[in-house]
Amino acid sequence: MQLSDKQVVQIVPYDPTWPALAAAAIAEVREVLSEVAHEVEHIGSTWRAKPIVDLMAAVEDLGIVEQHEESLGGLGYRPHLNGMLDRLLCVRATDGVRTHILHVVTLASWPTRNQRILRDYLREHPEDAARYAALKQSIAAAGTAPGEYARAETESSAGTAMGVANTARKAVGLP
Repeated sequence: MQLSDKQVVQIVPYDPTWPALAAAAIAEVREVLSEVAHEVEHIGSTWRAKPIVDLMAAVEDLGIVEQHEESLGGLGYRPHLNGMLDRLLCVRATDGVRTHILHVVTLASWPTRNQRILRDYLREHPEDAARYAALKQSIAAAGTAPGEYARAETESSAGTAMGVANTARKAVGLP
């Protein structure tokens, strides 16, 4: 099924079912990538967020994931070309609407992944989590498509996202 290029990002209030949905998705991914995935985590937000389960898995070599595309496809995940050389992206959708995103990264980069660092930092710093949630809401309110949303969120270095990410990285001793 083709994902719609016309889809816009929505930010919704925190849903208490998200942790259970993430746990179920993690168990499925661990089962099909059991031979290669060293880690699988939920990297999603604990505040207002896209209603999408965001997962990250760590493997020794990104090339090995190709051998498991059929198994991931059985779970509904399809490779999504994102132009990034440092990770693979697999998207699961229902009726063309994204429900899950699986980021696959190398084990070597696992400790320094911004998504994990930011998630942990925001859990400990609710004031920054609120600022970050407000930024996401303002970007989404402009009717932003998924790819544009990701770029806008990343490029807001003068604003909230990169500022919070940089603070989070410094808090764990990273540049």
